[in-house]
Amino acid sequence: MGENGTVWLPEGASALTPEWDGLFYFVYYVSLIIFVGVVGAMIYFAFVYRRRKPEERPAFVKDNKMIEMASVVIPTILVLIVFTWGFKTYVRMNVAPPDAYQIQVRAQQWSWTFEYPNGAQSVGEVHVPVDRPVQMVMSSADVIHSFFVPAFRVKMDVLPNRYTSVWFHATKTGEYQIFCTEYCGTAHSNMLAKVIVEPEADFQKWLQESQSTDLTPVERGEQLYKQQTCNACHSTDGSPGVGPTFKGLFGKERPLEGGGTVVADENYIRESILDPTAKVAQGFNPIMPASFGSLPPEDIDALVAFIKSLSE
Repeated sequence: MGENGTVWLPEGASALTPEWDGLFYFVYYVSLIIFVGVVGAMIYFAFVYRRRKPEERPAFVKDNKMIEMASVVIPTILVLIVFTWGFKTYVRMNVAPPDAYQIQVRAQQWSWTFEYPNGAQSVGEVHVPVDRPVQMVMSSADVIHSFFVPAFRVKMDVLPNRYTSVWFHATKTGEYQIFCTEYCGTAHSNMLAKVIVEPEADFQKWLQESQSTDLTPVERGEQLYKQQTCNACHSTDGSPGVGPTFKGLFGKERPLEGGGTVVADENYIRESILDPTAKVAQGFNPIMPASFGSLPPEDIDALVAFIKSLSE
């Protein structure tokens, strides 16, 4: 591929690319060396120690302790190197920086929709600023999809009825391809989108131009909080009520009725709206109706965004 990458990998354009590529090529070249060594030894032994006469009997070969020890120690060292390297990179990939810019992603057969904190939306393309971490908080409206940007070395399944997330830090401006890599129906191969990486000033200009007259997700969530009478049971100022207060809820560990705890992340809040009796907070009764499960996905996302904003 020359300037556009290698035979195995496209040109990288994110901060984590060197780590992933380094690990990939380490495993690749070590495997290649081992493969050549094993096959070469097989050919050598098959030729040198072949039976030359029908009556020939092989001589007894005494075991070699050094070779036996090396056959155990060397693979163990290689496995530990790959595990340590891979685990550290995996943790970095899955823990987004606290200042990451969050974009809501909704997947459905067979398109991608992106919603920004100011209420702007785009379909089939997502605009992000260069040299700034960006987190995609994703959910599916129907079946399992998978968000994959080869140039950023990121891939994550997008699931119905829960949130998954992935983050990247684009280091080069330009357009990069998004694929769905989980078979999702007849038009699966057409479920494509673009990541448009641009300078911060251009990104902010695009945001302002694309902002609709609609409310932002947080503002829409606050409106729904009142319209759906959530305020009858859940306060936003920390005062006690029939249900837990939303103030400072997000990101905190919550004790549950019957024992156990849960971190109040996006999936816990979503599940509590859709299935209120699944995990009941300690000290409260399971009296919340299940009717909120009929809310459309964008309303659920807005309520989650509003509750998250109360933790700041």
